[in-house]
Amino acid sequence: MRYYIADLHLYHENLNEKMDCRGFSSAEYMNDYIVQKWNDKVRPGDEVILLGDVSMGTAEKTAEVLQKLNGRLFLIKGNHDHFLEHRKFDSSIFGWVEPYKEMRDNKRKVVLCHYPMFCYNGQYRRSGDGEPLTYMLYGHVHNTRDEQLVNEFINRTRQTVYKSVYTEQEETIPCQMINCFCMFSDYTPLTLDEWIVVDERRRGMLNGKR
Repeated sequence: MRYYIADLHLYHENLNEKMDCRGFSSAEYMNDYIVQKWNDKVRPGDEVILLGDVSMGTAEKTAEVLQKLNGRLFLIKGNHDHFLEHRKFDSSIFGWVEPYKEMRDNKRKVVLCHYPMFCYNGQYRRSGDGEPLTYMLYGHVHNTRDEQLVNEFINRTRQTVYKSVYTEQEETIPCQMINCFCMFSDYTPLTLDEWIVVDERRRGMLNGKR
């Protein structure tokens, strides 16, 4: 099984009271909760791709928490992942570390980046029955005004009508951008299909739908 999650921000004390307002009594308690939620879901043989901003802690402290997590870990590097640059950090904890990656997930393409990409590779692609074939998974913006702007872009793009050279009929652009922010899943890594459900429900509420 393959899972995705973004912006854990281990050891980031300020996020409990500012910006995210996570509400934990301490960063240590937050870390323990993340480990618990993670290991309740992920088995040792599973893969988990972290979409950046894993930790604000030291190399030693970050490694200590990461070693408690089930599964094989892979990292899309975020702007706060400075622990990677420390000589004492063993990067072999991750199967790979990349700034950007394109992969396959159950016959669909996933475009992986810490930052939301508005014109990602494969954005227009649909299957023969009209289902989206490409998903852009991102983090970075948490649940801020920037995420609201991303949502506005998605809405406008999905309403844009165009005529493809491959079809006779006009179509709309699928635009499947999913923010895998850890708070949207209660700090639990999710599969692509699970994130699709969470994202559709959340954006429906943002757009005034129940």
